[in-house]
Amino acid sequence: MSLRVLEPGPLTTVQDRGRPGLAHLGVPRAGALDPPAARLGNRLVGNDAGRAVLETTLGGLVVRAEGRGHWIAVTGAPCPVLVDGVARSFGEPEWIGAGSTLHLGVPDSGVRSYLAVAGGIDVAEVLGSRSTDTLAWVGPPVVAGGQLLPVGASSQAPRALDTPRLPAPGPLRISAGPQVDWFGAEALETLCQAPYVVLGDSNRVGLRLAGASLERRRHEELASQGMVLGAVQVPPSGEPVVFLADHPTTGGYPVVAVVREEDLWQCAQRRPGERVRFRLDPEALCAG
Repeated sequence: MSLRVLEPGPLTTVQDRGRPGLAHLGVPRAGALDPPAARLGNRLVGNDAGRAVLETTLGGLVVRAEGRGHWIAVTGAPCPVLVDGVARSFGEPEWIGAGSTLHLGVPDSGVRSYLAVAGGIDVAEVLGSRSTDTLAWVGPPVVAGGQLLPVGASSQAPRALDTPRLPAPGPLRISAGPQVDWFGAEALETLCQAPYVVLGDSNRVGLRLAGASLERRRHEELASQGMVLGAVQVPPSGEPVVFLADHPTTGGYPVVAVVREEDLWQCAQRRPGERVRFRLDPEALCAG
């Protein structure tokens, strides 16, 4: 069982839950940038949540089922789903027969769509994961035209079930970062006061933002230190960068805040020019 890639689109990668816990070895975590969407896709086709899926960027993926047919589901950024030129449902399990061609169009909104296949994309694991890391290039290479992607054995057929409600978009909840005292007393207030605009050079490594500059009151050099998922790092420009799944394991710019992990899926779906807001996390304030 396999999928033949006819067109890979602008960027398609294999992703699962990633490689958390290896940062001390210098290995980024990788994994699906929109975890709720990837989990939902797997659930719809009868997979466990850890099976590998295809993460597409702005659509354009075309694959052909080879060997036999497959149950598939497309989630994440809503996009046209065509099988042999005929429209199929988005966000529901669909059967594609052997020899059929599946085409994911450009999303109406959002950036990243997920193609889940019953049995999962069964490429070789690297350090316990099938995820592609676009920073250090650990894991399988970027999906390319002509590639044959193996599909694993499905554990169960899709069946009627209650699917979890996807999280609602909203402000990115933040708590104070380890170098918040390197900035003025109103840094977090400034961060939360007005929206920031997503820049075009954002990627799986980080969401780059334009907006109110965060002024530093300490200007000495910061020794490189460990970085966590969701760290809001502030380079010399003063405009924040939110570290995402392929972020480096260390960094030398101060971290003013950290975004709550449950909110980071939104960063996967923000297009250049769209706005992002931050909000102090009430739970973090209570814990403090």
